[in-house]
Amino acid sequence: MKALYFKNFGGSDVLSFGDIPSPTLHKNSVLIAPSFVGLNFADIYRRQGHYILQGEAAWIGGYEGVGRIVAVGADVLDWKIGQRVGFADVPRAHSSLVVALPDQLVTLPDDVEDENVAALLLQGLTAQYLLENSGALRAGDQILIQAAAGGVGRLLTQMATARGAQVYALASTPGKRAQARENGAIATYGYEQDWVTLIQQDTGKGVDIAYDSVGTTLMKSMAVLRPGGRAVIFGKAGGQPPLINPLDLMEGSKAIIGGDLWTYLDSRKSRQDRVNRLFASLAAGDITLPRIQSFPLSAGQDAHRLLEDRNFAGKIVLSTSQLR
Repeated sequence: MKALYFKNFGGSDVLSFGDIPSPTLHKNSVLIAPSFVGLNFADIYRRQGHYILQGEAAWIGGYEGVGRIVAVGADVLDWKIGQRVGFADVPRAHSSLVVALPDQLVTLPDDVEDENVAALLLQGLTAQYLLENSGALRAGDQILIQAAAGGVGRLLTQMATARGAQVYALASTPGKRAQARENGAIATYGYEQDWVTLIQQDTGKGVDIAYDSVGTTLMKSMAVLRPGGRAVIFGKAGGQPPLINPLDLMEGSKAIIGGDLWTYLDSRKSRQDRVNRLFASLAAGDITLPRIQSFPLSAGQDAHRLLEDRNFAGKIVLSTSQLR
C-alpha cells in the first residue's frame, strides 16, 4: 500500500511517501480504503518525537478519516464491504489502507461530503467533550478560550456561544482575533497584552472556565479564574506546562482538569452518539465548517509545513484519490 511515513524524528523533511507493507486483516477487524484523512498538530508532535509511538519504524501518522470498507474479518458481522464509514481514533490513517476494530467505526450523514467529514470529526469531537464533559458548560458561563481561531478553538467558540456562554478569546494576530469575534466571542485579546488583568476587569470576577491548549500559559489561566473556577488543559502547543503545587489550588477553590478525547470514545455507542450530535450541530448551524485546504497524500511534506505556519487558519486534509 501507499503511505506517508517517517523512520526518524525531525522536521517535515523526514516524511516519505511510498510503498510499505499493507496492514494485516484479523478475524475481528475491518479494512478501510480512506478517501480523505485529517492532519492535526498531534501528527506534527508525533513526527517530532514528542508523543509516544507504538511499534517500530516506519511510523505513519493520522487518526481520523472517512472512506469505504474493502474487507471484513471472519468474525465481523455488523459491517459490510462497500459501507461508507468514519473514524476518529484509528492510528496509521495516513495511508491507502487502514485497519480498524469494528467498534471504532461510525456511520455518517449522507449529505455531508467526505472532505468535510475528515475536516470536522476529530476537532469537532474534541470541542464537544471539552464543553460537555471536562468543562460541564452551562448557559451564562463566562469562559476563556485560548488559540480561539485554531481548529478546536474555533469550534469551541461556536459551540459555547450556541449554548449561551460568553466567550473571551485569545488569538495571536488581529486577523485571528477578528475571526474569533465572527465565531461569537464577545471580546478578544492578544498574547502580548496583559490579558489576565483585562479579562478580570471585563468580567468583573474572572472566568468560570479557562480552556488552555498552549500549556506554558497555565499559570495565567489559573490567575484569570473566578473563585471556584476551573482550568481545562488539553494541549501544549507552546511547550510543557509548569509544575503546580496542589496546595496552590486551595486559594480560591480552583481546579485543573485534564482533557483527552480517548477517555470519552469508550464504546461504539458513545462514538456514534457523539458523532450524531456533532453533525446535528452542523445541520442546525450551531457550528460551521472551517476553511479546508486539501493536499494529495503524496504532498504530505507541504501539508505539514503549512500546518506549522502560525499564519494558517483552517483545516488541512489529505486526499488519497490519486491512489485509486
